[in-house]
Amino acid sequence: MVNPKSQIPNPKLVLASASPARRRLLQTAGIEAVVCPSDFDESQVDLSDPVELVQTLAQRKAETVASQFADALLLGCDSVLSLAGEIHGKPADASEAIARWQMMRGGVGDLYTGHALIDQKQGKTLVRCQVTRVYFANASDRQIEAYVASGEPLNCAGCFALEGKGSLFIEKIEGCHSNVIGLSMPLLREMLGELEYDVTNFWQSLD
Repeated sequence: MVNPKSQIPNPKLVLASASPARRRLLQTAGIEAVVCPSDFDESQVDLSDPVELVQTLAQRKAETVASQFADALLLGCDSVLSLAGEIHGKPADASEAIARWQMMRGGVGDLYTGHALIDQKQGKTLVRCQVTRVYFANASDRQIEAYVASGEPLNCAGCFALEGKGSLFIEKIEGCHSNVIGLSMPLLREMLGELEYDVTNFWQSLD
């Protein structure tokens, strides 16, 4: 399929992430990407600025899988939560998740997601960041313990899943909804446009 405006052939989209939530976001939007988890060691990157951190990690993840594909469009993503100036990734265990929620409840945090697109056909790389403000409910200790016991927050950078049980404990968000889930769909559309691709050309791109 070809974008009639740019005449650039539609490349294969590769998602360099093991996140089922990111894949579901793409699928819901009609995009079936090839999933290739990067398994990049995030401890190699130590940056204190959340924007720099997520953008660097997103790019490294996309670069890690690049050698496995030719003429593909590689998408890497990474998310962190910034709370009171401190950056948080996935909790190490249930105890850390409980402590994190006790700190977050009744407060406000910023969810940063880095997005990197490597276009092998054109030899171009775009790296962007989207931020969404999250307002947390004043959950009780019992509710926090029950939520952590469900296992859901242990797999999430912000220690909650907006598309799951965690939605019960989020009062509101300001900004991009899908960004909180791990992939800003409006930003993805914009980035594809910068590379002269029409996002609709990726609908059901895998036959």
